[in-house]
Order: sequence, then structure tokens, then C-alpha cells
Amino acid sequence: MVRDELFITVPSLFRCPISLDVMKSPVSLSTGVTYDRSSIQRWLDNGNNTCPATMQVLHSKDFVPNHTLQRLIQIWSNSVRHRSDSPVQLVPSLSPDQARDLIKEIETNPEDCLECMSKMVSFARESEENRKFLARIDGFVLLLVDFLGSSNANFLALEQVVRVLDLIVSEYEDRKQLVNSMLKSDRDCFSSILLVLRRGSTESRIGSARVLESIAIDAESKLLIAEKDGLLSELIGTLSSETDPVMMESTLSCLIAISVPRRIRPKIVRLGIVKQLTKLLSDPNSSVSVTEKVLKLLEMVSSCKEGKSEICENADCVSAIVQKMLKVSSTATEHAVTILWSVCYFSRDDRAQITVTKNNGLTKILVVMQSNCSPAVRQLAGDLLKIFRVSSQSCLSSYDTKTTHIMPF
Repeated sequence: MVRDELFITVPSLFRCPISLDVMKSPVSLSTGVTYDRSSIQRWLDNGNNTCPATMQVLHSKDFVPNHTLQRLIQIWSNSVRHRSDSPVQLVPSLSPDQARDLIKEIETNPEDCLECMSKMVSFARESEENRKFLARIDGFVLLLVDFLGSSNANFLALEQVVRVLDLIVSEYEDRKQLVNSMLKSDRDCFSSILLVLRRGSTESRIGSARVLESIAIDAESKLLIAEKDGLLSELIGTLSSETDPVMMESTLSCLIAISVPRRIRPKIVRLGIVKQLTKLLSDPNSSVSVTEKVLKLLEMVSSCKEGKSEICENADCVSAIVQKMLKVSSTATEHAVTILWSVCYFSRDDRAQITVTKNNGLTKILVVMQSNCSPAVRQLAGDLLKIFRVSSQSCLSSYDTKTTHIMPF
């Protein structure tokens, strides 16, 4: 990998838009944008269906090798390598045996392991095979956890540890063991992750959010994460200050995972989640994936009294929810209908009902009723029509539903 900090200018076209590193195996999506194979594969494996750079919905997730760009990168790399007056050297790929040796070195001298950790990040990035190899090395993942739990760890090394964990945690088979190790009372792994979230580079902050999401596998882990002072507020604050689309999606996914237990939802409402989500929902540049996640979070908080109250008091929020119906995706529309059901039908809030009416919500709800939505959402839409049938009593009086006692959460 070429280090441009050492007075070598790396052509921007040679950098992966996701990792910002010089691409080793450039591949192009159907949108025409080229990424490093390992980076875009991870993006797609995480369930995304958009091009990270353009946020266009991908009609095909296939990609093709960009051999021309790869040859240009190789020519440029060779010229850098052979430049006699340049201190830059290209770091060669590690072999599995060399990776094992690095792990032993980290075990022997954990206080001075920054360079070793950086090499492990590069090794893990190169291929899925490398990530699986590292995840299956006995004791390596727990070694990383020990490092996270150390009170005197070097911050730059902490960033690299988070990056390695992010890369290999999905390949680690005993996820429960990993979670139990991180939650041990004698370790303070969450403090290290919070530190990286606050002070780290964009890549390491993305890794921190993904690691948190990966270990939030049951109610106990979700509650312990939520109880860590400053962690939820930092994640929510990220939504207002972050512009990187990958960081935004990672943060939203993390908050969704953590907020599954009902008792956590009032807490994130008090921390201002509704206000931040409203801003994102009102942003015309938000991607489909971000919009779906925002509506999902709003749906979750609308299931608690505090969340309903915040949504109803925020006319901009209700208006944005109505505006996104039928304009983003079927998933977004179903989340929107469920939120409106909570505030307009279940809570019978006059403010929310007036805002929906002003934004032509009745027409949209009628269209949803006639669309190919799920039976559950069609029933919720029917309940909403009953609320708004004052001005159209004759055409709606025959419609009835038996969901008045059902809470869709």
C-alpha cells in the first residue's frame, strides 16, 4: 500500500472510494464507479443495495474487473518503487505464516504493536480467505478483545484493533464467546470503542459502530451497551455531524440493533433521536437505505409513550414521514404507515392527524390500500382511513377492521 503522507501524491482515481486506499483489485459496478473488490464486497455483504459513491439503487450487484485501471495502478506503483530519491516502499502482502508470526509478536509485546496491527489490517482487507484465516486462529480474536480492554493501550493501535475486529468478526464462529469476553466486568472494552468513536478516523469510527452492532446479539448485550455512559449520545450525535454515507448507515444500523429492547427506546428519545432523524428524513439527498433505516428507527420509538409524544410535537417529522410514503421503497412506505398508525390511530393525536391531512396523507393511504402491500400494513392503513373518514363518510363507512386492539410492534 502506498503511503502518500511521505510526499508521494496518489492519483485520486487509484483510491477506493470506500477505504481511500490504493486499490489492489479494482472492480466496477453497473453505475460505472470502481471500487477495490474487498471493500465493495463487504458493502454488498452487509445488505446494501446502492452504489456507495452515487447512492443509486443497484439493479445488479455483479461487478467486473477493471483491468485497464489495474494496469495503470501497477505502472504507477512500479515507478514509485524504483524512484531512487523516494523514501516510499510498497508493503508486500503477508503470507499466512507471516501473519501467524505477527500475532506472536503482538502477544509478546502488546505495548508496541502499532505496526503489527496495521499490517494485520492490510492482510485482512486483501481477501475473504485472509479474514477467515485470522478469525479461525485460536485465541486471536480474544487477543484483540484483551487489547480493547486494556487501560493503557495506545490509541492508534486501538484504532487498528477495531478495524481488524470489524473485518473478521463476521467470520468468527463463536459469537457468543466473543460477546461474553467483551462484557466481562474486569474489561472496559466499551470505553475503548467509545474513545475511537469520538476521536478516530472515519474508517475506524465505522468499524466501531459495526463492532457494536455485531456484539448486540441478545437483550443482555444490548442493555449493557445502552448503559455505557456517553455511548448512545455519541452515536446519536454522529447523525447530526456526519456526512460520510457509510458512517451514517453504520450508525443507524447500530442504533437499530441496540434499540430492540423496549426499555432502551425512551432513553434514545430523551437523547434527541427524533430531532436528528427528522433532519435526515427531510434531507433530499438521503439514500434509499438511509431513509429506510431512519423510518425503521422512528417506527421503533413510536412504540413507546415518549417517542409518540416527540413525533406528534414535531410537525416537520410527521410531514416528512408522509412525504416519504410511496416515494422511496415499499419497505419505507410500510414503516411510514406503521408510524402514522401509532400516532394518529392508536394515540388519536389531533396534531398528527392535522399534519397528515395537510400533506395529502389521506390520498396516499388510499393508494397504499390498493397497492401490493402486506396484509398487516393494509389493515393498518384501513384503521387510518377510519380516522380520516370525516370528510368522506359515505365511501368509507362500509370498511371495517378488527385490528383496534393490535399494537404492531
